[in-house]
Amino acid sequence: MPSSRVLRRLALTALLTASLVSAAPSPAPRPTAPGPSAERGGTNLLVVGIDRRSGMSRAEIQRLHVGGKECDCTDVMMLVHISPGGRRLGVVSIPRDSYVPFAAHEGHEAHSGKINGAFAEGGPDLAVRTVEKATGVHVDHYLEADFPGFVEAVDRLGGAEVCTATPLKDINSGLELPSGRHAVDGAQALRYVRARHVPPPGDLGRVRRQQRLVLGMLARLSEAGAFTDPLATGRAAYALARSVRTDAHTSARTLYELARSLRHLDLAHTEFATVPMSDFDHRVPDWGSTLLWDEPRAKALFDAVREDRSLVEGRTAQGVPVGMRPETVQVRVDDPVTTEALRANGFDVTAAEPPAGGRAAGPTVITYDPSRARYVDTLAAALPGAQLRPVAGQGPVFRVTVGAAEQRVAKVIYDRSMVEGAPVTGDRLRCG
Repeated sequence: MPSSRVLRRLALTALLTASLVSAAPSPAPRPTAPGPSAERGGTNLLVVGIDRRSGMSRAEIQRLHVGGKECDCTDVMMLVHISPGGRRLGVVSIPRDSYVPFAAHEGHEAHSGKINGAFAEGGPDLAVRTVEKATGVHVDHYLEADFPGFVEAVDRLGGAEVCTATPLKDINSGLELPSGRHAVDGAQALRYVRARHVPPPGDLGRVRRQQRLVLGMLARLSEAGAFTDPLATGRAAYALARSVRTDAHTSARTLYELARSLRHLDLAHTEFATVPMSDFDHRVPDWGSTLLWDEPRAKALFDAVREDRSLVEGRTAQGVPVGMRPETVQVRVDDPVTTEALRANGFDVTAAEPPAGGRAAGPTVITYDPSRARYVDTLAAALPGAQLRPVAGQGPVFRVTVGAAEQRVAKVIYDRSMVEGAPVTGDRLRCG
């Protein structure tokens, strides 16, 4: 694990990596004065990545796999909280399709929309005020970025480390990574954080990869011995401040002081979370499919940010979170006790005759068609210790053969937010 001495000098890099460092250094409009959140405890930064291709050549667009029509909206949005004295760093990712009320702005009646559209309607000022309205958290500093600057920043800082248990391939982003650990350059890192068609799919999986990349940068720079003295930290702050677009009261000195304040930070006190959702396909005229926040849990998360409390501690679930609804999983089970327990969990269960010759030695076995692989984790969560065995051509029904050992059935709850975006500390999120 990286030492606290190294981590305190890398924290700035983590923040700026998350912001998808931009090549547009001019100040962004932001009328609100800094300071209010510092009085309540800590400092809050809003870091965003902009989906913009203006100024990029066709060759550069093709090289970076960022084709398509730009929306000039926020493609990435992270609310970063630094506790007083730097004892904790919290990062809350806000998915771009979140459906929220927009802050008041000239020329528009009061309305709601996807949070990424606030920037398109009113630039940085409206984006910040909309985040403040939706979260109840005051934003002290704003950092903005685009595609080319992110690539440049990752390359300048020596690349990043990422890992994956399964091969990742996404045609749209150009990502192609075999399983294992990898050192990636800026272009590869961009493909990794933009991929949406790899497991887990959609915005929450993409957000988690963005969070993992931040940790990957920390690990890579720690191994290289970067920023081992205050002078090096100052040079990094100055160089990166020239690359990012910030509000008028966020300077290189600001970034340097924030980084130096984290002198006691370690990975166990670096926390990542994603806003919890209640609906992943909330349909709205003019906006299409949106993400609807789970209001009680979202409020609790942002209350923790505002009150400078841990994002992780005190979060309990009533069961094992699973990413698919149990009623969508068809199961055939050869043990009556296990059958009833799975039914009580909501699974679509059919009873099968117990084996005539008695239970086979060994664990319970779940056989399934590989085409249903996205559902198998939900069933496996309910049957801890069961062995998974893919069988081509088996069809949509999972088959559970209970072994001689007693099979416990765990209570599961459908909660994609907790599966794909649960609050987690950096030491648990990083590559093993």
